[in-house]
Amino acid sequence: MRRKTSLLAAAFVAMATLLPVSPAAADPRPAVDQQAPKTGTITWAPCEEEPEAECGKLAVPIDWSKPDGATIDLAIARRKATDPAARIGSVVINPGGPGGSGVEAAYGAPGFFTEELRKRFDIVGFDPRGVGRSNPVICSASVYNQMPHTVMKSQADFVAWNTFTKKLHRDCRARTGPLYDHVDSVDVARDLDALRAALGEEKLTYYGISYGTLIGQMYAELFPDKIRALALDSNMDHSLGIKGFLDTEAVAVQDSFDQFVGWCEQDTTCVLHGKDIRAIWKDLLAKARRGELYYPGVPDRPMTELQVIYNAALGTEGPDWRLLSEVINTLNGGEPTGELPPLPGRGPVEGDVAWMPTAILCQDYNLRVRSYAEYAALRWSSARRAPDVRYHPYPIDDMPICLNYPTTNQPHKLRYTGDTPILLGSSIHDPATPLEWSQNVAAQMGPKAVLLTYEGWGHRIYGKDKCQTDYIDNYLISQVVPPHGTRCAVGTLKDTLKRQGQTTWQSGKLHW
Repeated sequence: MRRKTSLLAAAFVAMATLLPVSPAAADPRPAVDQQAPKTGTITWAPCEEEPEAECGKLAVPIDWSKPDGATIDLAIARRKATDPAARIGSVVINPGGPGGSGVEAAYGAPGFFTEELRKRFDIVGFDPRGVGRSNPVICSASVYNQMPHTVMKSQADFVAWNTFTKKLHRDCRARTGPLYDHVDSVDVARDLDALRAALGEEKLTYYGISYGTLIGQMYAELFPDKIRALALDSNMDHSLGIKGFLDTEAVAVQDSFDQFVGWCEQDTTCVLHGKDIRAIWKDLLAKARRGELYYPGVPDRPMTELQVIYNAALGTEGPDWRLLSEVINTLNGGEPTGELPPLPGRGPVEGDVAWMPTAILCQDYNLRVRSYAEYAALRWSSARRAPDVRYHPYPIDDMPICLNYPTTNQPHKLRYTGDTPILLGSSIHDPATPLEWSQNVAAQMGPKAVLLTYEGWGHRIYGKDKCQTDYIDNYLISQVVPPHGTRCAVGTLKDTLKRQGQTTWQSGKLHW
């Protein structure tokens, strides 16, 4: 992830129907000793990229079933508590992804976390195994760039993908090394416990957002007695099979698009105010399917339908409704009123190497389909639930890559046996991790899990409104959860618009 001025704003964004696997079958890998890991050491020094932060490395086993085997170094960064006299300990953070850099999230902590939280804790971020500075999953760009078009339209397309992924995974495994088969969130949770021990913490204090919540969930299963406080913001639902995953994602992105349309119909400052937005959107999708739509500044290749749909997801994550309306208006022939975001979606890469954090998703969720007919049925099911948006672009973009790749952390219902209360959070209108996912996680974890609901928009709830930010801070500092059923209201629509754009709209996708 590139260094940016507002790092945390960029970092914290940013499955045939398979039934959930029974608990007994959840982890087919060799048993791993649940005793405390050998305590590693971290030598801290000023970070080259951010001298006000400290950086270090922690060695962890590539294969946790072989703790004395080969290791990799995890990249770690921290910002020390601003008030040593009030310091409680360390809070470990993860910004999601898969592929988000916890190191850069720690760099950007002053622009995201409250002053009170930064007084009390060292803010510690790490790049999970397979990500960024921690032995990233890489492939040869020459192979990666042979990738067929993501959205399959025939059995021939499925056969092409089936052939390509075998070649891709051979190449990525050779380029990445043995870590390629050990990057799921269970492995990362074991790394997290090793980090806890290296930091000298008896129990873990953790804040994770989006895909970072899956790391926290796996930690709660594996180390229920090692938790001091676990705040999981905008949760993944690891119990989902492929159809449930795609259907709920489609509903979520359609709901967020509906919210955008409703705002534009009400607010005269929207550049599409007074126009039939749904008709314009439908026409843009049709033009893209015919190869007749071009993105401003990209004249050499037409936009795909998938790239158009990406805008619906990216523009509602912050949300940044004004920018989304300007993108749609420009694609519809209007004059741009400002700088537009880069063309979204997966594309060819330059240089010799391509990063592929999608491998992490493939190991955590079974996204494989067996035929084009199965794939088409899933697409039809999504389209029925999302008449405007048609499908959620993130899983659709990732699904084909997961062909011929084993799922090592099989989807299953969570099993939390600890006594420490856990705080979950979600907004009502989240296009990336639906409220339903956090509700499901709360139900699976039992009465010790408390769900805090933000009655607003976008992905991530911390920092968007004082109510939920204070609840999360209080929990991390004092270990006090709000009552079950607590909800945080939003201010006026005008206040909401002031908070728009907190999620950076980058080239490619903002991950879960």
